[in-house]
Amino acid sequence: MIEIIEVKNRRQYRAFFRFPFTLYRNCPQWVPPITKEEEDVFDPKKNKVFNHAMARLFLATKNGKTVGRIAAMINWVEVEELKKTKVRFGWYDTIDDIEVSKKLIEAVEGIAIAEGMTYIEGPMGFSNMDKAGLLVKGYEHMNTMITWYHHPYQKEHLEQLGLVKQSEWIEFKIDIYDAKDAPEKVKKFAQVIKKRYELKTLDFKSTADVEPRVDEMFDLLNQTYNKLQSFVPIQQHQIEHYKTKYLPYVHPDFIKCVVDENDEMIGFTITMPSFTAALKKINGKIFPFGLYHLWRAQRKNNRAAFYLIGIKESYQNKGVTAIIFQEIQDMFNRRGITAVETNPELEENKAIQALWKNYNHELHKRRRTYRKEVRF
Repeated sequence: MIEIIEVKNRRQYRAFFRFPFTLYRNCPQWVPPITKEEEDVFDPKKNKVFNHAMARLFLATKNGKTVGRIAAMINWVEVEELKKTKVRFGWYDTIDDIEVSKKLIEAVEGIAIAEGMTYIEGPMGFSNMDKAGLLVKGYEHMNTMITWYHHPYQKEHLEQLGLVKQSEWIEFKIDIYDAKDAPEKVKKFAQVIKKRYELKTLDFKSTADVEPRVDEMFDLLNQTYNKLQSFVPIQQHQIEHYKTKYLPYVHPDFIKCVVDENDEMIGFTITMPSFTAALKKINGKIFPFGLYHLWRAQRKNNRAAFYLIGIKESYQNKGVTAIIFQEIQDMFNRRGITAVETNPELEENKAIQALWKNYNHELHKRRRTYRKEVRF
């Protein structure tokens, strides 16, 4: 018999976050998250998204054994300002049993009914900055630290249960040119744009140098993505949370900013060394050796990941990305980085996808959110 249990106590909470380590134990493509960070996402004392959001966690058990999990969330900014009356669901993991998925989805629908919402959508987190999308292509590839891995049957379960495609994200693998082979036209164009608009680039020596600029970066993110269908404005307290969560992982060399003659930021990108191999080794635990593996991945790595890019609205489509890419290209060459994986990009975001046109690239993964209307 399948039973759905709402997470209420510490034992259940621990089971919720440990379940994927059992489910994907023999899956070489699954890259485990850091358990403590996953727990912090749902801790109102540590994640200020709870100032304007709610979450309920559910476990599915069968004969006393955990066989599935799911989180149901409502972002009240999305509901009240964007008029999207939806319950988000995420952290969706299950054994290959359609009845387990059915019970988990019904738990989310129950939250929607209780809160007066009209539909559910997922997998996704609280906002654009969280993980999103069920893996539907690229099962042979490992996930990154900012994405989920899923078994192929999870897609089949959701579709059999009547959920339909809402949004789709795509990811690319990009080969980085050697310094001598980098396209000369990109270099020249970057110099032309710098001169035309009197722009300059910033180099950071430490995380302390980066911090004063972080708020500007998030402001540019809001400008860059506010017309996309999944956009939810990023709140100031969320910015503080993401500073704490991600800045320790980002080496200052991997952050590139462009400013105008008044030192106002007009573009930036954040890339990171790939932590995939390190996360595999530490298997969810920072101590005792996790910090060493993460530190080593920051400094000795031939792979990287594009995480974020933002351009001031008045400078979009003016070639600023050429300056950013030239800076990134030079840094990657100095560090011996030969391959990059992109963050998931909405399929309709053609402007972002156009950034890779001058590089050898391959669309190797797809992710999808699914939607279902709720019947009262």
